[in-house]
Amino acid sequence: MEELASSDVPNKLKKKESKMKKRVITPGALLKAVVRSGEGTKRPVEGDQIIFHYVTRTNQGVVVETSRSDFGGKGVPLRLVLGKSKMIAGWEEGITTMAKGEIAMVSEQARKTHDHVLSPSLKVQPELHYGDPECPVPVPENFPVSDELLYEVELFNFCKAKIITEDLGVTKVVLEEGEGWETARPPYEVKLWITGRILGGSTFFTHKECDPIHVEFGKEQLPEGLEKAVGTMTRKEKSIIYISSSYCTNSSNAYKLNISPQAQELEFEVQLVQLIQVRDMFGDGGLIKRRLRDGLGEFPVDCPLQDSVLRVHYKAMLPDDGGRIFIDTRSNGGEPVEFASGEGVVPEGLEASLRLMLPGELALINSVSKYAYDKFQRPESVPEGASVQWEVELLEFESAKDWTGLNFQEIMAEADSIKTTGNRLFKEGKHELAKAKYEKVLRDFRHVNPGSDEEAKELQDTNNALQLNVAACYHKLHEYIKCIETCNKVLEGNPHHVKGLFRRGTAYMETGDFDEARADFKQMITVDKAVTVDATAALQKLKQKEREAELKAKKQFKGLFDLKPGELSEGLEEVKPVSEIHEKTVVNEELPIASMDQHQHSKHETEEGSHESPRASSRLLRLLKGGEHLIRTVTFGKCTIL
Repeated sequence: MEELASSDVPNKLKKKESKMKKRVITPGALLKAVVRSGEGTKRPVEGDQIIFHYVTRTNQGVVVETSRSDFGGKGVPLRLVLGKSKMIAGWEEGITTMAKGEIAMVSEQARKTHDHVLSPSLKVQPELHYGDPECPVPVPENFPVSDELLYEVELFNFCKAKIITEDLGVTKVVLEEGEGWETARPPYEVKLWITGRILGGSTFFTHKECDPIHVEFGKEQLPEGLEKAVGTMTRKEKSIIYISSSYCTNSSNAYKLNISPQAQELEFEVQLVQLIQVRDMFGDGGLIKRRLRDGLGEFPVDCPLQDSVLRVHYKAMLPDDGGRIFIDTRSNGGEPVEFASGEGVVPEGLEASLRLMLPGELALINSVSKYAYDKFQRPESVPEGASVQWEVELLEFESAKDWTGLNFQEIMAEADSIKTTGNRLFKEGKHELAKAKYEKVLRDFRHVNPGSDEEAKELQDTNNALQLNVAACYHKLHEYIKCIETCNKVLEGNPHHVKGLFRRGTAYMETGDFDEARADFKQMITVDKAVTVDATAALQKLKQKEREAELKAKKQFKGLFDLKPGELSEGLEEVKPVSEIHEKTVVNEELPIASMDQHQHSKHETEEGSHESPRASSRLLRLLKGGEHLIRTVTFGKCTIL
């Protein structure tokens, strides 16, 4: 009989800080005798999942608790995690000294008495089982908590397990590591080989022939616990997944796995044959990309995320017209299509999907008209508003030219080429794509080191021009706050930059910040007399917009300033909600591009409402200011692309 104490705990477990409760075991409180040695010298440590059968007896041989069916138990081994699961102290201390498959007994007399079963392996005093005042496990009814008990334990297996659910109801043991890092999530699809067994018992389901099981994530086609665990697997991974009965609920559309309602603990051997990436590209259901064949490389680092030259074959179809094909690059031995991404030469939905493809990948892309041909030249055979389906194969791609090794002038030439492309996209009304071009050069400029003052000035001037082009894009996209913030980047370094002041002033005018806009336009004249005509025209437009804002507000707040103090609350009832005022004053008017020094001056318009009371007008303007500048009117969009 071997006496166990704290010093018997393996050194490996003692070296690292343990979450298991440290106990001082008095001599004789915990005894173990080995009947059959286990496999090897490895012992369970904290964090290991342990699977074992047990029988608990009194000193008189009466069975009081068991997991074995031949002694009245459910026949299902216990599955616990050392340091995580709640268990009696005798198990937590004693099982850490056992090897896989080990059998032990208390005495030779016990072997003779119970020669038809496994003999007790642990002799435990009350303070190490349910008699412990701090025992974390609920005490079974009518349990002899004050008695010395004999525990028969057979340790079937132990190994490191990944905890899937916090309550340990679902765990996973990896048998074969998978490839990459990508895992399934809705609306991904997976193909699986599955074998299901009762823990420590018979097989109730197996599917390892014909085609693998095809599962759509998020459709409740697998029991909850199984889907949670499969969602942690990578491509080609093979694992054993352990699931408690509480996670085995099936939905009406679940695969029929023939799980017995009486099952308490299950184990599934699962191999993820194929991970089918399905992505809602813009999050609105309008563009869905479904991977049909895996490509080469690691997602997403080996995808053409940045602007690249792509070579593809694709087939374009109309799903609402029986799948009619209107483009097929392979027909009649056709050559692959080669184009540069980021230049708007293919529909938005097609390009966005290609950026997340690997070389050799085949994908099916379903797009509503918004991301297909609404904003792109529509083929004659495609009806207006038609949804489109593309079957695309990315053959290969060539990344954009790396500036490493280029001298300063070569870098500036590359930058000018990209900027020219951005200018073309801007003129075509593709403002998002144009902005992306300008921003790419700005990012790359952070790593450029000029070698002289002249080069430094050239770099700074080009940087400012690109920033103002980004601001122009924001202006066209009606993102005026971002336009102002971008102009500030230029004006922080050069407060007298005329075009920066002009661009910011026009954005301020759109947000209703009339005082700030006026200050920028006036400063333009102070800085450069040559732009007096342009600044004066801008101020005139500003004055007109202020009058329009006053008239609109006065109409909304009609009669408010004619009321006596006692009548104010009654008059306020006539005021319409601020949100309604805002909605009615926002106008998204797209104006043609014109340079600042070439725009035509508008003729002076009749000053409608010029006889309004100055006092009322002043109060009205203060009210507008206090309302966070909610009045936005017709766009004064003189966007200059440099």
